[in-house]
Amino acid sequence: MSEEILINVTPVETRVAVVENGVLQEVYIERSRSKGIVGNIYQGKVVRVLPGMQAAFVDVGLERTSFIHASDIASLAQDGSDHADIRSKIREGQQLTVQVTKDPMGTKGARLTTHLSVSSRYLVYMPGAGHLGVSHRIDDEDERQRLRELMETILREGTEDGSLPPDGYILRTAAEGAGEDELRADVDFLQRLWRAVQRRMKRDPAPSIIYEDLPLFMRTMRDLVRPGLEKVRIDSRESFQRVDEFAKDFLPELRAKLEYYPGERPIFDLYSVEDEIQRALGRKVELKSGGYLIIDQTEAMT
Repeated sequence: MSEEILINVTPVETRVAVVENGVLQEVYIERSRSKGIVGNIYQGKVVRVLPGMQAAFVDVGLERTSFIHASDIASLAQDGSDHADIRSKIREGQQLTVQVTKDPMGTKGARLTTHLSVSSRYLVYMPGAGHLGVSHRIDDEDERQRLRELMETILREGTEDGSLPPDGYILRTAAEGAGEDELRADVDFLQRLWRAVQRRMKRDPAPSIIYEDLPLFMRTMRDLVRPGLEKVRIDSRESFQRVDEFAKDFLPELRAKLEYYPGERPIFDLYSVEDEIQRALGRKVELKSGGYLIIDQTEAMT
């Protein structure tokens, strides 16, 4: 199976297409005026507590106040009680460090959690989670076990008594086949990153942003590059140079697969990606069976 990634960068938006055997499989879009904020960490201020809904509204500096449910507040979840009152843990005016789990949409503000995490190439780090997991997309049980054992070895080295630390990690899909040195480098990177986040948590007043995720074309290198990838084509020289620098530091084996695409023909015309996107975004989507789907967006759902 051959796989390519096409990256189209314009001043208005960035689009990423994953193509397998000449067929479009996935599309990601990030618009300059409405960038996704999922994964961003904010210092917020509780502006209203709603005991009837077991939820609260939090000001994190966005246009609309954001929303957090009691189940997404770490101290409440750790109580082990299904009936813990949100008012016993947070109050109006309180400062709260939160992470966005769902972008604002329509009249609704962003959805938040206090279960914080930061990501690297191979790992997701979850402070205080006490859990070691493996991506479900790695389905080889021997490989899953190998990765767990490697991580346990690395993590035990960092404690005085050789026990596992209280923090949590998830091995991402990209970790399949990764060696001990690569995982250890990621652990060190995430520890440095988290210390920087902690310094800003102590220093910056609410509301303010504490940590912002990478732009889409950089996240593509971190999240979508998998074994078997043949080529990454980018139609912006500036973005290509930034991705090349990122690959030099974190993914040296990928540099040979990066390619700047200067062609006059739009990059998304390759493999008819543009046509496929238009078909997928239509209200009426034809199915191979001869049937079709009608897709409408409403206030509550699509």
